[in-house]
Amino acid sequence: MTSPIDLTLAEARDALKARKLSAAELTETYAASMEAARPLNAFITETAEKARAMAAASDEKLARGEGGALEGIPLAVKDLYCTEGVATTAASHILDGFVPTYESTVTAKLWQAGAVLLGKTNLDEFAMGSSNLSSYYGPAVNPWTRASAPEVKLVPGGSSGGSAVAVAARAALAATGTDTGGSIRQPAAFTGITGMKPTYGRCSRWGIIAYASSLDQAGPMARNVRDTAIMMGAMAGHDPKDSTSVNRAVPDYEAALGRGVKGMRIGIPKEYRVDGLSPEIAALWEQGAEWLKAAGAEIVEISLPHSKYALPAYYIVAPAEASSNLARYDGVRYGLRVEGKNLNEMYMNTRGEGFGKETRRRILIGTYVLSAGYYDAYYLKAQKVRARLAEDFRNAWNACDMILAPTTPTPAFGLDEPQDDPVTMYLNDVFTITANLVGIPGLALPAGLSSDGLPLGLQLLGRPFDEETLFSAGQVMEEAAGFTAQPAFLKGRA
Repeated sequence: MTSPIDLTLAEARDALKARKLSAAELTETYAASMEAARPLNAFITETAEKARAMAAASDEKLARGEGGALEGIPLAVKDLYCTEGVATTAASHILDGFVPTYESTVTAKLWQAGAVLLGKTNLDEFAMGSSNLSSYYGPAVNPWTRASAPEVKLVPGGSSGGSAVAVAARAALAATGTDTGGSIRQPAAFTGITGMKPTYGRCSRWGIIAYASSLDQAGPMARNVRDTAIMMGAMAGHDPKDSTSVNRAVPDYEAALGRGVKGMRIGIPKEYRVDGLSPEIAALWEQGAEWLKAAGAEIVEISLPHSKYALPAYYIVAPAEASSNLARYDGVRYGLRVEGKNLNEMYMNTRGEGFGKETRRRILIGTYVLSAGYYDAYYLKAQKVRARLAEDFRNAWNACDMILAPTTPTPAFGLDEPQDDPVTMYLNDVFTITANLVGIPGLALPAGLSSDGLPLGLQLLGRPFDEETLFSAGQVMEEAAGFTAQPAFLKGRA
């Protein structure tokens, strides 16, 4: 049999059910791989002993011919999900010592399906970033390197950078992420893996530390489309504890694979041909359209006329919601406390020391745009732009069944290369944020390599709650792309 570390999630699942492999053996393999990947800083908290106990329980179930859809599968969880009895940090100093007494709905569903927890992964602090550089625990490192400069360490993208690294470096079979403005899809593109941002309301947000409540959505990250679909099936579902959760049946996403794209109309937004788009990614975008056309789809140009306003609207709405959500971190009830002469000074000391630079910046922006005299000028106007964007997409669905676009404007950049100008950094999200603003699903997958040997990704955007069509089309593109490249880190270990 193939080495356990080389098995996909689907292959490992089948091998476990056939008793060709034990959950204990698979977990030990990944515990060792997680240890070997420590230089990449993918994990904030490792839970190898807990994983061994969970694997032993899975083996007992499998021996009885029982077990869930993910029985015995070792997973990594973004450290934004509350996990009962396991430290949850949101990669922030202000949550030092916080150990939840409850489990998030999504992770509870994963454990009910039989999955095994390897550890909690690194991220941008409170999910605010697209590089993983704002983590209090230091940045995660992309396992890929440039062929021309292998000594330069690259960012894995963010905010779900640690989850992306864990999957790409084979330190976990799959992982959970969250996507507020591209935080699953962008790191998936930078690390050569697959990631799904589901429709808003498809996966429960209960027990996930909030950044921007109207934008955040949990989603899966895995090596390929099939594995991502399997993960999605276990994570999705209605949750009465989450008022934004939609009471809608969860389809069999894996069964949707193989439907193809014959007769479908694929939209190409003319407004997405932006300045700064890498020529290699632009060429790959054209190639992706050709792959879908060769599989029987019709390629149509569409217009999303308000998309040029999406980025500024997002960076008003998201900080505004963050300023409200992060007000609860005050040093009184849990986490870090820095004493002061009085209550106000204690608040200021705790929040000043506990929050990092980028988090403080977004809280201040959010507080400003919600303040008297500026609410109408900024926040209300951004919400009007959001409504226009939603209208653009509703019109687009009259002309097409899904949309093909780049995931990021460039390949991964160096840890020391990001500009101090935050606006330049925010442009990494230019292709991804629209899906969050209008609540639609998006699937990102690797489609090629740059001339410097770095992964390049494309994404498919679909109608609300039509993740099945995205998975089906994604599989067509995956087969056409034939992406089998591995990061230099894995070659070095081999």
